[in-house]
Amino acid sequence: MTVRYTGHFAPRHTPQNEPIPGSTQVRNSASGFSFAVDDWTRLDRFLVLGAEGGSYYADERQLTLQNAEAVRRCLEANGGRTVARIIEISEAGRAPKNDPAVFALAMAAGMGSPGTRAQALAAVPRVCRIGTHLFQFVEGVEAFRGWGRALRRAVGNWYTEKAPRDLAHQLSKYQQRGGWAHRDLLRLCHVKANEPSNSALRWAVGKGELPDTVDVNDPLTPIVGFEAAKRATDPAEVVRLIREYTLPRECVPTRWLNRMDVWDALLEHMPLGALVRNLATTTRIGLLTPESTAVDRVVAALADTERLRRSRLHPIAILAALRTYASGRGVRGRGFWIPVQRVVDALDGAFHAAFGNAEPTNKKWLLALDVSGSMGWSAIAGVPGLSARDGAAAMALVTAATEPNHHVIGFTGCGFHVAGTQAATFGAWSAYPNSGSGVEMLPIRPDQRLDDAIRVVDNLPMGPTDCALPMLYALERKLAIDVFVVYTDSETWHGNIHPIQALQRYREKTGIGAKLIVVGMVSNGFSIADPDDAGMMDVVGFDTAVPQLMSQFAVGDAPRS
Repeated sequence: MTVRYTGHFAPRHTPQNEPIPGSTQVRNSASGFSFAVDDWTRLDRFLVLGAEGGSYYADERQLTLQNAEAVRRCLEANGGRTVARIIEISEAGRAPKNDPAVFALAMAAGMGSPGTRAQALAAVPRVCRIGTHLFQFVEGVEAFRGWGRALRRAVGNWYTEKAPRDLAHQLSKYQQRGGWAHRDLLRLCHVKANEPSNSALRWAVGKGELPDTVDVNDPLTPIVGFEAAKRATDPAEVVRLIREYTLPRECVPTRWLNRMDVWDALLEHMPLGALVRNLATTTRIGLLTPESTAVDRVVAALADTERLRRSRLHPIAILAALRTYASGRGVRGRGFWIPVQRVVDALDGAFHAAFGNAEPTNKKWLLALDVSGSMGWSAIAGVPGLSARDGAAAMALVTAATEPNHHVIGFTGCGFHVAGTQAATFGAWSAYPNSGSGVEMLPIRPDQRLDDAIRVVDNLPMGPTDCALPMLYALERKLAIDVFVVYTDSETWHGNIHPIQALQRYREKTGIGAKLIVVGMVSNGFSIADPDDAGMMDVVGFDTAVPQLMSQFAVGDAPRS
């Protein structure tokens, strides 16, 4: 009998449950083998995606520990670079939530070298832009260090270096969070509130008296308005105070927040993020109706791209609002409303606008969505009901709207079928004889509404992960592809050939120097992209810079991660 040694050792064709001989692959969480991303990529993934809710293979605690260790290693390797990256992603609004950046900054302030700690403390006002962020930072930093002079000074400076009007706004709107209040921090930091200009700080620590009324330009206006609203006994008076002092919702006593006239006044100057968060409430109480002027204001606000940019409202926040609002019921079943279609449409448009504009490359793109079981479980940035699979569909829609020459498929390592379609129409194909379809074309179109695109993948059956399928599919179908984009958690394990081997085979058979972009949808430590191949790039899913980076990489003008 002749032994086929290549059946056991083949660097060009290796099962995914074994490492490619001679490679640097590591075992992933699904017991397959992928490449480990470097700590800087892991830092980006954490800052953008966080670890809230965990993943299919790691619970929230495990995923947080893994990411925290990566942040720690980055701090040890180059603390200044780490702090600069935290600031960059936080200030640019590239992440759905600021919580990971605040936590990472707290780590830098508590675990870094003396120079790194100083940089981190100096960055507190830039990353912790509102009172809630400051409370989160203090809670986090206490886990890593005690209250030394430098920390007290940094927290105290957060208050004393603010413009008087902004300080009064912060003190009245964000009074306490997570067991902390401004009074606690001001006393802990020994901030002096005796000067006449510090009336707001004296109010925060319970000292001094405020005038009953002030001029609209007075720095104390937010606090005086807040105190007046607490004393108000008539709804008309509350409405007047909201308009006169431009009070935010947090400064209006709860007993008045079930009134349409109160919300109408609030809506006039409401920040865009707050407006999006309160769409359900304003619809439920009857303020937003198909023909109301309030709806006109909401639609105009969501269509204002400059206002959208200034608000730092992240696409994830818009997507979460769209899913919840369009459903007509709260995530936990609390509250019901009839969604206004114009508002749903405006949210859809705002989602695309929040990513900015990317120039089309006129390359041929294959957008491949991992619809395996692990992608259907993980939550994006802790948003209830928004899986990595749903997020992949949303991200693919953004690229599809930019690139005219694209092809959208879903893949998993076993048979599945898109509901309501015919296999012959949507290209059912499998790399595994008699196993059913491993790849299907997905009916996702550039002109499609976001919620419709997500609905295509939302209820697909679960299956194993085989990230080689997109390349094998394109090769078998003789598709000319310049750029493969795989939206995945990289927990691949099911196939009998690795994704990079399938890409190499595609390149050799077609003569096309195809590139691979891996869009990481979970903040784990794995990627199917070979770090030694200049034609492969890792990006972080739902980083607002991703569409532009992908376009630049496709034409050779962008870094590889």
